[in-house]
Amino acid sequence: MLKTSQPAVGTANGKIILMGEHSVVYGEPAIAIPFPATHIEVTIIPAEGPVQLDCVYYRGNLASVPKHLENLKAVVESTVNELQQELKNFKVIIKSTIPVERGMGSSAAVAVAMVRALFNYFAVTLTDDRLLLLANVSETIAHGNPSGLDAAMTSGRHPLYYIKGEPFVPFPLSMPAYLIVADTGLKGQTRDAVASIALLNKEDSEKTMLSIHQLGNLAKQSKLAIESTDPVTLGLAMNRAHEILSSLGVSNDTLNHLVTTARTHGAIGAKLTGGGRGGCMISLASDNETATCISNALLEAGAVNTWTHQLGDD
Repeated sequence: MLKTSQPAVGTANGKIILMGEHSVVYGEPAIAIPFPATHIEVTIIPAEGPVQLDCVYYRGNLASVPKHLENLKAVVESTVNELQQELKNFKVIIKSTIPVERGMGSSAAVAVAMVRALFNYFAVTLTDDRLLLLANVSETIAHGNPSGLDAAMTSGRHPLYYIKGEPFVPFPLSMPAYLIVADTGLKGQTRDAVASIALLNKEDSEKTMLSIHQLGNLAKQSKLAIESTDPVTLGLAMNRAHEILSSLGVSNDTLNHLVTTARTHGAIGAKLTGGGRGGCMISLASDNETATCISNALLEAGAVNTWTHQLGDD
């Protein structure tokens, strides 16, 4: 029998690592923020027969998804099992504006949106703990040993201050500034960047760890700047962080070109974000007019897309 459930929707937003990428691996703090300018929407509709999946990468039976979508299959199966429902008679439709493999949390966001949609479809209340537990089923397949940061970030509304192995610490963000994110069009090379830093650490541990500690201090300074609504100090910290990350081999010519472009066109600060060697860069502007100018300049300089998000009230 075809289930009579009504269509249901689940959503999630993108995320941005503001400060602390790579140094967080060595026990230093990092700051991540929700980025609602990009988002994912999952819709569940009744459809008789085997579960169907409809997304930009695949259309067909969920049971036959290609290998790179196994994490999606796993989160659907785990959630339906958790709900004690049958894995049939519905269709999953995914629409996303979060670019994949850019460090913006796309895999976590789709898992979060999927869990929310399925709980809504079967009319069951979903707690935050249950959501993160089920979303991390997908993240474990996608990333092996996830910190849980992406799932927490794409499902939440507040910035998180994070130190490896410690609980996430949420804090308020109401900054009179705009964050512009630009996509290089290149996949991030996180694994290569991590390996590069590890090699530098092996060759000259003292110098490398000094850079890592500096990045950690910049993350601490950035948190204080955000809490005191001081975009200038935050921008200066972003600039310095990019210089250090570049010295560690995490940047590339494309990212450096976009960072320079943003600064030339009025950015208070600019840096790469995420794994590096591709992916995205971020810049900070004091007002919407400057943010628009920076965004246009980044597109003219080769960025394939940009997004702007107001961090607080003017």
